[in-house]
Amino acid sequence: MSGSWLLPFDAGPPRPVTLLCLAPAGAGCGQYRPWQAMAGPEVSVVGVQLPGRETRWAEPPATSVHEVVTGVLDELTALLKPDDPLIVFGQSFGGLLGYEIVRRLGEEHGRRPRALVVAGCRPPHMWVGAGRGLADDDAELARLLDVRALDENDIDEDSRELLLDVLRQDARLSLTYTHHAAATPATLEAWGGQADETVTSGHLDGWRAYAGGGFRKRMFPGGHYFCLERAGDVVAALRRHWS
Repeated sequence: MSGSWLLPFDAGPPRPVTLLCLAPAGAGCGQYRPWQAMAGPEVSVVGVQLPGRETRWAEPPATSVHEVVTGVLDELTALLKPDDPLIVFGQSFGGLLGYEIVRRLGEEHGRRPRALVVAGCRPPHMWVGAGRGLADDDAELARLLDVRALDENDIDEDSRELLLDVLRQDARLSLTYTHHAAATPATLEAWGGQADETVTSGHLDGWRAYAGGGFRKRMFPGGHYFCLERAGDVVAALRRHWS
């Protein structure tokens, strides 16, 4: 039996607002657990957990973006009432998945989240075929992992190889993405790190074409993983969508 796509970080009853968080390639959603305490009592922080990592480590990887988005939508629409406030936050590859979730929520379910926030993520048309070389290039995979500046005291060689394997799986998963040029029904915000050489401010401008409910760009200090480096600032910036 497969595990759940959604991982709530609060065991209590549902809160008025749901913040759905999608991790970057090669990562699990556990990195968002501390956000629950930072978000405050009115927000339920819920992670999206792809198979093959953390709580779903023993499961085979997903085979397509469509499979991931459909699985998340099935659980999300069962969890939330049609008018429950929802904010979708996606980081890097998680931003692409978040876009697809919000797009299909509007097209298939008539639902409009309060906001879609993508962080360190190129616009959808730039993902088409982009992972082809990455999926088979160990050196490039290692470079992307090194950008995270993981402490060598916290990760041994075996763990590093496992992380590289998950990153490779997600690069292959990204190759199954079919581009849709539809604008999202939600307000769209594109956030980036000022020192990010992977996703630049110019790349973020490309998201404007996908914003059906308003667009805002914001730059933070830090690199591609500024969301981890400055989690408090990121959650504070998200708070404007529920306060």
